[in-house]
Amino acid sequence: MEVVMADAPALLTVRGLNVFYGHSHALQGVEFSIQKGVLAIVGRNGMGKTTLCKTIMGLTRASSGSIRFGNEELTQLNPAQIARLGIGYVPQGRRLWRSLTVDEHLRVIPNSRKGAWTIERIYDTFPRLAERKNNGGGQLSGGEQQMLAISRALLANPRLLVMDEPTEGLAPVIVTQVEDMLVRLAEDGEMAVLVIEQNIGVACSVSENVAIMVNGRINRVIAPARDGRADGGPRAGHRHPGRGHAGAARRGWRDGRAGDRTEHRRRVLGVRERRHHGQRPHQSRD
Repeated sequence: MEVVMADAPALLTVRGLNVFYGHSHALQGVEFSIQKGVLAIVGRNGMGKTTLCKTIMGLTRASSGSIRFGNEELTQLNPAQIARLGIGYVPQGRRLWRSLTVDEHLRVIPNSRKGAWTIERIYDTFPRLAERKNNGGGQLSGGEQQMLAISRALLANPRLLVMDEPTEGLAPVIVTQVEDMLVRLAEDGEMAVLVIEQNIGVACSVSENVAIMVNGRINRVIAPARDGRADGGPRAGHRHPGRGHAGAARRGWRDGRAGDRTEHRRRVLGVRERRHHGQRPHQSRD
């Protein structure tokens, strides 16, 4: 299934992407494209979301398929080359240096791409980081660490920002701040954003399209309403018109898991039935 974000030429285009870990088929023909705004991909653990991020960034090699950023093919490039093309990355787990202060984290970012994001703008956007600028990475709370990880990526002034579970483990008030920042980025049009999330509510709040990933594939796409109504009820004055479609996305996610659960139940019931008749489980084949 392909997710298309705009009619204009795509900024990032993924076609037929396959990734294996040994005999395990982690990504199975993934296809999507994004030109602008925010695209969210959601799924439970083990569905291939982080593998997708790492493959886009050159940290994991694709077995087959194509990842194009503008006119550049990424599958043969290393992470440094991909970053220099204008792709920022906020990895899962933040990946900060405990011994560096907040300010040192920001000042080690090379200014290879000029743009609107500067250290001063970072401190204006995240006042808490300005207050903690002389504290080490190991002295920050989880929310502060995530702010710093996002800021580090923004300072590179990327054309595309890839974020792997940016709200994981954060307090609700910090989650709301991250949501608002993503909405502002989309509205400003300074960069496109690919958000990988488990939190379906967050995904529907910030994205025009929410893709559900199941077993290494894009299973279906939820398109939040743009008329201020969601799930049949009025949403007047609501800042994030897609939030009400979290329920629809959850239904899509559950439907995508139904096949796995049905197969599991069939096998369990078969084993129980054979035991009831005094047979060993392995004596009968499906």
